[in-house]
Amino acid sequence: MSNADIFLGEVIGTAILILFGAGVCAAVTLHHSKARASGWIVITFGWGFGVLAGAYTSAPLSGGHLNPAVTVGVAVDTGEWSKVPLYIAAQMIGAVLGAVLAWLVYYAQFQANSDRENAQPTLGIFATAPEIRKPVANLVTEIIATAGLVLPVLAFGRNAGIGIGPVPGAPAGIYGSGISILLVSLLVVGIGLSLGGPTGYAVNPARDLGPRLTHALLPIPNKGTSDWGYAWIPVAGPLVGGLLAGLVFNAAF
Repeated sequence: MSNADIFLGEVIGTAILILFGAGVCAAVTLHHSKARASGWIVITFGWGFGVLAGAYTSAPLSGGHLNPAVTVGVAVDTGEWSKVPLYIAAQMIGAVLGAVLAWLVYYAQFQANSDRENAQPTLGIFATAPEIRKPVANLVTEIIATAGLVLPVLAFGRNAGIGIGPVPGAPAGIYGSGISILLVSLLVVGIGLSLGGPTGYAVNPARDLGPRLTHALLPIPNKGTSDWGYAWIPVAGPLVGGLLAGLVFNAAF
């Protein structure tokens, strides 16, 4: 993969991920949305479909990481760290772009939010926040949830025939089904349903930090604080979780 392919793939794929993810959060949160108050199940599936669309789109170019924690886990597994800064930079740019696109899609709803006496802060559309603010507990939640994402992602790569591209050891011209991305998408839904309750399951530093920065900069009515005091947890927790998942995978497999 060339540097240009990696950059374009991760920017495009992460932008699609955040467009779908922030989009479903906006759909559920904002007044005058047809999906208003449709609930957590809708949010988890929206994020899962975002992974599905973003990863399938970017996989031929960059492998479809879309997540610095995944990139770190892969680097621990392979020992190849030289491309890590490129991947993470592209993921951050894509996350900001996707957040801006979601804002544009729901621009009228964001503006209408300013006209209501019961208007709510909009940070939850873009970034995560804990239900109970306990930094240590929140950090542990993000570490465990991210390890629960990255370890299976690495393991899926060892199952011949489910990835995209030639099957190792198979005759020339035999390619995998690409179903691994579908499995990762379902995994993300499962993490949201099972482990997302305490912190909103960032499990991805770019997914939280890029849109949080976008929230801080965009002219959103009644947007409230961007909560920078909490912002380090959905960055540090997933990175530690990805690192630990890579170490466990190397030790076990």
